[in-house]
Amino acid sequence: MFDSLSSKLEKVFRDLRGLGKISEANASAALREVRQALLEADVNFKVARDFIERVRAQSLGQEVIQSIQPGQQVIKIIHDELVQLLGATNAGLQLSGNPSCVLMVGLHGSGKTTSSGKLGRLLHKQGRTPLLVAADVYRPAAMEQLQTVGKQAALPVYAHPGATDVLQIAREALAFARAHNRNTLIFDTAGRLQIDEPLVRELVALRDLVKPQETLLVLDAATGQEAVSVATHFDQALNITGAILTKLDGDARGGAALSLRAVTGKPIKFAGVGEKLDEFEPFHPERMASRILGMGDVVSLVEKAAAAVDLEDAQRLEEKMRKGQFTLEDFLEQLRQMKKLGPLESIVGLLPGGAEALKGQDLSKQEKEFRHMEAMICSMTPQERRNPHILNARRRQRIAKGSGVTVTELNTMLNKFAGMQQMMKKMGKFQKMLSRMGGGPASLLRRR
Repeated sequence: MFDSLSSKLEKVFRDLRGLGKISEANASAALREVRQALLEADVNFKVARDFIERVRAQSLGQEVIQSIQPGQQVIKIIHDELVQLLGATNAGLQLSGNPSCVLMVGLHGSGKTTSSGKLGRLLHKQGRTPLLVAADVYRPAAMEQLQTVGKQAALPVYAHPGATDVLQIAREALAFARAHNRNTLIFDTAGRLQIDEPLVRELVALRDLVKPQETLLVLDAATGQEAVSVATHFDQALNITGAILTKLDGDARGGAALSLRAVTGKPIKFAGVGEKLDEFEPFHPERMASRILGMGDVVSLVEKAAAAVDLEDAQRLEEKMRKGQFTLEDFLEQLRQMKKLGPLESIVGLLPGGAEALKGQDLSKQEKEFRHMEAMICSMTPQERRNPHILNARRRQRIAKGSGVTVTELNTMLNKFAGMQQMMKKMGKFQKMLSRMGGGPASLLRRR
């Protein structure tokens, strides 16, 4: 989402790193470009102005002027101020009581229903027992959509088709939750405009009835500066406790994320980073600031890997690699674990300098190649996966036809795999040789 902003800031930073001395003139020139980049990213102009003034005051301080690397110091100041602008720390949900209630509010089409399912799935993983409540009685098929989302997320949904009284639905849902030991209710409410006063009053009545611990405003990241007025209106009416930003994987310019906290004082608690139910994550200001500044987000990448990869399986595969016993079945398992991490572009984007490296690169070709590899291996019998040497011409024709590739493509994949196996065997032999010599390079150094 922040690609354009990141590119412009990277250019500013390249210039700053080359400065041997910080003066008011060159600091002002750099900050003018930063301000322009923020405004082009659709950041609220008052927020951009205040941000620049805070950075300017610190950039011209005595410590920075006399610093050995003044350019790097200014970059750090921008990073730290960006973290503060986004909210300083991750603000988690404050749930208490049994049952706890979460009210999902926002404009039409902001993604409340999908976000309700995503949040419920996340809370279920954390050990809670969520119940999704269909509290939208206006939009056609809204209840059916929530039931579909609930089924995908493996969560129960309370819906009363044909009902027109939101407060009655809420009372019934609370009774249902107590009877079925559901400790967290997530109310998917109807979308409404700020000027739609009757619907806003209905939300206020619903809030007063269920007394939610969290009232979350669901905002489309593409809303831009308009997000500020939307958030302000909902906050004045409902006293929201935080926000969920959706569609962060899109081409929105990022103004909503950078303006929201500064204007409303309410934190962004979660971010939707894709359409799938697992593409939803807590919002960490420091990590987001690092992504915006092209520094990557290694912590999030490690968390994704830890969630996707089974430690025992990884250790077993590592052992097989060392012994040179890595088969096509193991390779297939590795490909599937990579898919769990998400699109290749999002993985590379989390690495330091990854966003810059992605410019002009088309990773869809690489992902297509991975899909073809998976299809080829899936078209083999278990015996063929374990013993590729038995693949004669007739078998290869059958596999190629079954996976929708040419025999040449299949042969290329098998040759690459054979080369990988040979390399693993050599590494295994090298490790054995080192162990016979007394435990490897570290022990040789100790003897010296």
